[in-house]
Amino acid sequence: MKLKFKSAVAAMAVAASAVAYADNTQEKDCVETVGWTPVAVGLASPVQLPWGLAAWDVYGLDLGLFYTDAPKMYGLDVAGLASVTRCNLSGLQVSGLLNFGLVDVYGLRATIGLNLCKATVYGADLGLVGLREKLVGFDAEFIGSAQHAMTGVQVAGLANVVDGEACGCSLALGTNLARTVSGAQVALVFNMAEELHGAQIGLVNFVDYCPNGFQIGLVNIILSNQVKVLPIVNGCF
Repeated sequence: MKLKFKSAVAAMAVAASAVAYADNTQEKDCVETVGWTPVAVGLASPVQLPWGLAAWDVYGLDLGLFYTDAPKMYGLDVAGLASVTRCNLSGLQVSGLLNFGLVDVYGLRATIGLNLCKATVYGADLGLVGLREKLVGFDAEFIGSAQHAMTGVQVAGLANVVDGEACGCSLALGTNLARTVSGAQVALVFNMAEELHGAQIGLVNFVDYCPNGFQIGLVNIILSNQVKVLPIVNGCF
């Protein structure tokens, strides 16, 4: 049954892993800078003032009509299409299609496209799809999100995928998938986990092992229970 779980999460979990290899790349991604500036304004980095692709740390405002790229960004980062932060982001990042953090992100990121992070997001992501190594905070994605671990609250239109431990609450109109749940999975259609410590609420709920917790739904499946399938309510305490 674990093999079935791995197959179910593979599509989004592999996508998350593709952008989540920051442990050995943080030093490589951080570049040597010319200096810092309180304001950077331009069309698309490096076509900006001050001039330079990923050459200036910005402590204040980074504004690009199409694309911004800063090693360190502390403050407000706004781009028409895409925004990249290579070494650190602390503040607010807003773009049309893509927010990309190569290392840890602290603050709020918003886009109508993708929120990507090769490390940990501490704060909140709002967008269409979110892919990251770890979330500590809040995430609301119109389609869904995938990460290795989550602590906080995540909300998705289609699916939330955690290829590790989900601590907190996962809410979805479609599906919640996690390896270990410490908290709650609430979905309109389907919840699935290998191990549950908490609650699953949905039309169909599935878990391999439930040492303490319960399920509420039309069909509730706990493979470790003597009675494996029950309607309405199932649990183990």
